[in-house]
Amino acid sequence: MKRLLLTAAFALAACDPATTIGADSDAPAASVTAPPGSLAGFFDCLRENSATAISAHRGGPGPGFAENAIPTFENTLSVAPMTFLEVDIARTADGVLVLMHDDRVERTTTGRGAVAELDMAQLLAFMLEDDNGRAVDARVPTLREALDWADGRAVLELDIKRGVEFEDVIDEVQAANAMSRVVFITYSVNAAAVLARLAPQAMIYTTISDARELETLERRNVDLTRIVAWVGTDTPDPALVRALAERGVETRSGMFGEGREYSNALRQGVQIVAVDDAREALRDVDAADGEQGLAAAQCVTP
Repeated sequence: MKRLLLTAAFALAACDPATTIGADSDAPAASVTAPPGSLAGFFDCLRENSATAISAHRGGPGPGFAENAIPTFENTLSVAPMTFLEVDIARTADGVLVLMHDDRVERTTTGRGAVAELDMAQLLAFMLEDDNGRAVDARVPTLREALDWADGRAVLELDIKRGVEFEDVIDEVQAANAMSRVVFITYSVNAAAVLARLAPQAMIYTTISDARELETLERRNVDLTRIVAWVGTDTPDPALVRALAERGVETRSGMFGEGREYSNALRQGVQIVAVDDAREALRDVDAADGEQGLAAAQCVTP
């Protein structure tokens, strides 16, 4: 498999640009630059050049690395540059926005209780755990900490959980001057339209099962250049992907679990694929894209 040399990679933890990342000879190397100056332009470029980028589900947890944790993000980017990081946003009892997928903390921390009933000080008393239940040297991060860490390193995809208002997340993103380097995840065209009204400049993922739903968004004055359609897992409908592309709308799909043929995402024509194993996904897509180096890297412009 060819060695990745990403001359325009943005999603890499701060390090010497000449440093080779990873322990083996297949590990990618990358220079450190800022995220793309325009996320809409980046996605357009992926679609126009039949390229596919990678998204790490819950930030890319693995043995020794907990989900939704900053050390995990750093590890993911060290082995899979150019990876977007999907994170989950919950609210504590004292109103702090934190990264947490579940309503309760038992599965992912050493503590007990519902996130909404614990304050930030209580959360910080717990250690995060990896998927094997082993405690790691990390605590629950706030959304603001993640946004600040990601500045100049990565694009965060924000999955807003139950009980968290769009307005509060938008306010936090704006306070961090991060609107140009995040994507908001929604699960219906109605939710996408609401979010677009609140933050017209936001980039939005939303579930679309029929290209005619784009007309609903347009009637609600949503700028389709700010929309990327979630088209499901494994094998998205080819006709839907084509119809969306004809309207200039990009697509995102998911391939979760082990032993996946990640290069199928490239063949299916999706612009970004969410995965559990970002390193293997990047290698598979890189090997299949016909370019020297990851084709998606050519779409990164400052």
